[in-house]
Amino acid sequence: MRKILIAAILLQWACTSQTAIIKEETNVSVSKEEAPVNIILMIGDGMGVPQISTAFYFEDRTSNFERFKSIGFHKSSSTSHWITDSAAGATAFSIGEKTYKRAIGVSADTVPKETILEKLQNKGYKTGLISLTSITHATPASFYAHVKDRDMHEEIAEQLVVSNVDFFAGGGKKYFNQREDAKNLFLELANRQYNVDTLALSKPNASTKNAFILTEEGLPSKIDGRGDFLKEATENALHYFDQANQPFFMMIEGSYIDWGGHAENAEMVISEVSDFDRTLGAVLDFVESHPNTLLVVTADHETGGVSVGKFYKTDKESGKKTEVPQKVGVYFNTDQHSGELIPVFAKGKGAHNFQGIYENSEIYHHMMKVILESE
Repeated sequence: MRKILIAAILLQWACTSQTAIIKEETNVSVSKEEAPVNIILMIGDGMGVPQISTAFYFEDRTSNFERFKSIGFHKSSSTSHWITDSAAGATAFSIGEKTYKRAIGVSADTVPKETILEKLQNKGYKTGLISLTSITHATPASFYAHVKDRDMHEEIAEQLVVSNVDFFAGGGKKYFNQREDAKNLFLELANRQYNVDTLALSKPNASTKNAFILTEEGLPSKIDGRGDFLKEATENALHYFDQANQPFFMMIEGSYIDWGGHAENAEMVISEVSDFDRTLGAVLDFVESHPNTLLVVTADHETGGVSVGKFYKTDKESGKKTEVPQKVGVYFNTDQHSGELIPVFAKGKGAHNFQGIYENSEIYHHMMKVILESE
């Protein structure tokens, strides 16, 4: 009788323990299903440490870059050039391997490679792209197109039409409706049930895909009157994705930091970094209220060989220079790209993966690691 009683107790204990294990595993599974990882990649084209530094000297507020704790650096070279371009730089982010200068979504031997945007679409993600340039320009194109050269804008536009990107905003109308083949790709987008707006950044339609293509080529720079397009487009997209019961991947490009470097225009660099910083603040607010979101902020390369140094006032009569202690100047070493290490900032789910120094192609693998670990 005693043996039977002991056996019964042991059996009950085993069943209870097994039930507890099943409950624990079930809870973990449900938690993951309820909170998939969103990925937001912000690219400040041409933005190195000196450009970011302007946000600390020329603003009357605290820069949003101070809200990061996980910071690293990437090495930006391409397979063909030590000094890369936006196409090879963004493609390294999108496919997880380095490629040659001017390549869009292809390997070093011009083989099309699945991008992170395409891979995540196959996992049920919604996707978005925002740029201040043409939406067919090198950086956004590298996430959905596969061509051997970045200037193949009409081919890139055709690939965007069939890419199934849920939300995109930028410029580049002429590549859709003023084409050599006389096609009107806006009609094709409409036939694919897109809400298409070529006049204004209107409220996105929550029940369909959205395309906002507002200028013939790029939008104006900030100093030429662009307004708050980058921040407003980003907030519209975040609201659009937040309404869907799906995870999302979105790339946001602050395009004209690069153009300010090429023009050696300090005012342009300062204003574009400020605009990017303000947009970054809106994204960080979203990340902090959506803990299963990963934000990665970086650049494809640095432009201008920029430095931030002493500011001098020059006397018109004598030509004598006098340092102004409470001001700094922005200086350029070149009007081209440089080979500087590029900062990487990360916030949210899996942000610690982006610390250290690594090749630019590793950003893809770090993002995928966070996604795979959450599945």
